[in-house]
Amino acid sequence: MRAVIQRVKKASVAIEDKCIAKINEGLLVLIGIEINDNGQDIEWLANKIIGLRIFNDENNKMNCSVKDQQGNIIIVSQFTLHASTQKGYRPSFMRAATPEHAIPIYNKFIRVCEEKLEKPIQTGKFGANMTIDLSNDGPVTIIIDSLNKE
Repeated sequence: MRAVIQRVKKASVAIEDKCIAKINEGLLVLIGIEINDNGQDIEWLANKIIGLRIFNDENNKMNCSVKDQQGNIIIVSQFTLHASTQKGYRPSFMRAATPEHAIPIYNKFIRVCEEKLEKPIQTGKFGANMTIDLSNDGPVTIIIDSLNKE
């Protein structure tokens, strides 16, 4: 699983100009699911995202997690995170999981994150064409991949 995590002042997701998710301070998480992703990837990535200390403490140092800040999260599926651009100019998405494999993993990932955050998480709609608006705070953007645990 690959995630692009953005610390935001606010973020929203719309489908056909209708807002389906909206948060103030928190995280916008774009999640790409790969062919071989499984429950271990879900657990590892959920722990990492919820515990990631990228919010400022009282000394203005990044030392607090989204949970510490009582922030919110929007999770949006994005298969294009697994694009391969090795050949030519047209990206290949061969590593991205099919919807049959990805949807159950995506849904379980949301549930696990909700359990760890101890509150509901807002989401985009899997497979939909969405418009995402955000105000990146910092800017702080982190990329994490469960295959390459750096």
